[in-house]
Amino acid sequence: MSDNRVKIFLVEDEFVVREGIKNNVDWAGNGYNFCGEASDGELAYPLIKKLQPDIVITDIKMPFMDGLELSRLIRKEFPKMEIVILSGFAEFEYAKEAIKLGVAGYLTKPIDGSELLKAVDEISRKIEQARSEALLLSKYEQDNEENRRGELAKLFQHICAGMQSSGDIMKEAEELSIDLSAICYNVILLRAQSQRHGIDEYSGSIVETESRLEELAGDKGIIVFDRGIEGKAIIVMADSEEELKHTEDSLLDKIKEIYDEYHQIKYFIGIGNVVRRISDIPKSYESAERAFAYQYLLDNNQIVSNESITDGLFSINNIDPAQVDKVKIDEFLKTGNGDETGYFVTEFFNSVGKNAMESLMFRQYIALDTYFCAANFLGKIGVDKGEIETLDANGNVLKSADDTLEYITRVIKKTISFRDEVSNNRYGEVIKEAIKYIEENYMNEELSLNQLAAHVNISPNHLSMIFSQETGSTFIKYLTDLRIEKAKVLLKTTALRSSDIGNQVGYRDPHYFSFIFKKVVGVTPTNYREGRKNDGENDE
Repeated sequence: MSDNRVKIFLVEDEFVVREGIKNNVDWAGNGYNFCGEASDGELAYPLIKKLQPDIVITDIKMPFMDGLELSRLIRKEFPKMEIVILSGFAEFEYAKEAIKLGVAGYLTKPIDGSELLKAVDEISRKIEQARSEALLLSKYEQDNEENRRGELAKLFQHICAGMQSSGDIMKEAEELSIDLSAICYNVILLRAQSQRHGIDEYSGSIVETESRLEELAGDKGIIVFDRGIEGKAIIVMADSEEELKHTEDSLLDKIKEIYDEYHQIKYFIGIGNVVRRISDIPKSYESAERAFAYQYLLDNNQIVSNESITDGLFSINNIDPAQVDKVKIDEFLKTGNGDETGYFVTEFFNSVGKNAMESLMFRQYIALDTYFCAANFLGKIGVDKGEIETLDANGNVLKSADDTLEYITRVIKKTISFRDEVSNNRYGEVIKEAIKYIEENYMNEELSLNQLAAHVNISPNHLSMIFSQETGSTFIKYLTDLRIEKAKVLLKTTALRSSDIGNQVGYRDPHYFSFIFKKVVGVTPTNYREGRKNDGENDE
């Protein structure tokens, strides 16, 4: 079990004084951990680096290294470590220097044990308060991880849109504690889904793998972005192409290792081309999207790079001719993105060979096949097939290969737009159910995005995306705002203690409830109840 007591370290060259302070003060009985001692600053400093005490009590006049020099080293290396100076000299110069160093206390010898303990107690209270605030802030940041994922997703959109300057992009990244400075960059797109569930549905395995993928963002040169239903985007950065290739290969090995543990999950990875400027990352993204479009033409669990396609290293033999038909089109209509349509259509017809498109009969066949595939799909989702363009609507759609490709692209895009409209309507009902569940369970401290996702049977990342779209708020902000509104009513209409109210609205820790309440409302619960501005008091 970890020892959370405040740790004390003593530096004193006089043996009798040192033994007196160590043994005559009941450190353990007063809740302290006396973790070490030394006879001068030179011996003390390496021990302090190793033990990292909370409070260092040091004499000011010692051989080899005095207390002021030791304090300078400590202040530089450990700015939050508190220092108490002991001195048999009451000269003003020592006091001035100690004040400059920001020491917590300056006591003159001979020092009484109770006087020293009183000074340490005062410093300890500040340390405990700082610890408590740090823990509360850490929990708050963990609870708001969903918000950070949303901000990361926006950053990726801004990077790939190419509408902002590199300086603005880097500034936005810095606000998220991300350093985008590098010599070269590449974009990797990844989508995974459970074979036992639809892509929209909740799957415990998907949740686990997504969590493990996000942990990879801690590796040097790797930033993972959430794209909701579209999967993940990863920017790989390095100071040379060789280093980038090494990081990329290592990353792909780790991703494959993760998915190999879950045989029911299928995945596809598209890799872009390396670029050397932040402003060129949109080009890398575009090339990654082209490679990513092959997910509709190939079997599952594939990794395709745009470089292998353009250089002819990717063999067309990898595509099963028997599968280059409406099955692939139907798969794209189910899960494809409207922005990917151009890439899909281009690569779909590249896979059947350019000569085939020179044949009017083949163009007629493939155009009709696409139309009937789209019409059948629309019928399944309850949309009239008359909403899409027929061949008769434009007599020139089969005039050339390009005209045919443009027609097919229009039909597929239109069909996907209807699919998304139907999905949005369905998601409206899902969000209504999600909000109802939140309102019925907000008092449960364990309520989480994963729990809500399991209830409505949608993957957490997808739910997070559509929840924000439908409500204009992230799940955690919606939940927090609801809890605080309920707490405000109870504060004004009941005589319940603040801690009891916090417990009723989902916060078992009264300190965390007070912390969150003040974050949202601007005053503590007690001050809100009394109609006063915050005066810094702590609520119980």
